[in-house]
Amino acid sequence: MNKTLTSKDAYLAMFSFLEEYYMRTKSNEVGSLLSGMCLMNDGMPMDQAYWSEWECAVQRALEKQVNAEARFSKN
Repeated sequence: MNKTLTSKDAYLAMFSFLEEYYMRTKSNEVGSLLSGMCLMNDGMPMDQAYWSEWECAVQRALEKQVNAEARFSKN
């Protein structure tokens, strides 16, 4: 699969991923996050600060500023 996602498409993919995780774990923290991420009728998240934070995260990813490699520290 080689498709380009819009910022909103990527947001919905992240929401779906977190929702599935929540269904498996019933994590209160993830449930709380999802409640603020739910979209209202205008297409914006319930907690509107999430959208600007999301846009910043997308920009960092596009600019290759995200390092998701596992990091282990030696104790």
